[in-house]
Amino acid sequence: MPRIARVKSQSKIYHIMIRGINKQDIFYDKHDYLKFLKELKNTKEKYGYEIYAYCLMPNHVHLEIRDIKDCLENIMRSLEISYSSYFNKRYERVGHVFQDRYLSKNVEDAEYLLGLQRYIHQNPEKAGIGKMEEYKWSSYKDYLYGYGITDTNFVLEKFSNNKQEFMKFNQEVKNEIEQIIDFEVGYKFTDEELSEIIKKRLKIENPQDIQKYNINVREEMLKEIIALKEIVSVRQMARVIGIDKKNIARVIKKSIKEVSQMVQIGPKRTVPNGDTRR
Repeated sequence: MPRIARVKSQSKIYHIMIRGINKQDIFYDKHDYLKFLKELKNTKEKYGYEIYAYCLMPNHVHLEIRDIKDCLENIMRSLEISYSSYFNKRYERVGHVFQDRYLSKNVEDAEYLLGLQRYIHQNPEKAGIGKMEEYKWSSYKDYLYGYGITDTNFVLEKFSNNKQEFMKFNQEVKNEIEQIIDFEVGYKFTDEELSEIIKKRLKIENPQDIQKYNINVREEMLKEIIALKEIVSVRQMARVIGIDKKNIARVIKKSIKEVSQMVQIGPKRTVPNGDTRR
């Protein structure tokens, strides 16, 4: 089955994620991390793109880059081949190092841009492997200390070049934008495969039939698909179902809010005096 062409970002900014094959580690020690950063620097110099955020985790990598010259495929091919060659030679192995195609998501507005860099920088803390400001293998230190391969000015300008405001923003808990990013990084299947899954899950002939239902029924059907967050992205859902991304994102936000309210309310519990308390 032919691969579907990627839709180019109007802003030329992308969220890129690459994983180790079978979710295996791709960094074993500091030499591996340093080698990847070296190759990142090399490709940046060769293809002239900008880096706004990155984080190297043991088995995956997040990048937020601006592909000025529209050569994303060449950038990623060069980066993956050079690091894979090093990795296989060092550990005397053969075969793929990275899993499938790299994930790329378009970043089209400032809210998503800032939410994404925070999402990327908070990865070590969410994984429980280190504090954001102490983690060696992310761009956060470049913002704090003013050196490294990250093009920090573009993001810092959004905070009037006030580093304290930038740090304060990055320390905040994730908002709805990051929750949607969390949702999107699970992309896994082709459009054709997703179409078949939707048809079976909802017992319909065509995924685009969802558009024919009234808003309440349509939202419930979308929630059924949203439950597939491990394998589907917002952009892919919009493409397959034929419903605007903003409408799908609105349902996702609504679902997240409903779940949050349920968690905050919590179940009732009985205490010794017979009262019921939450």
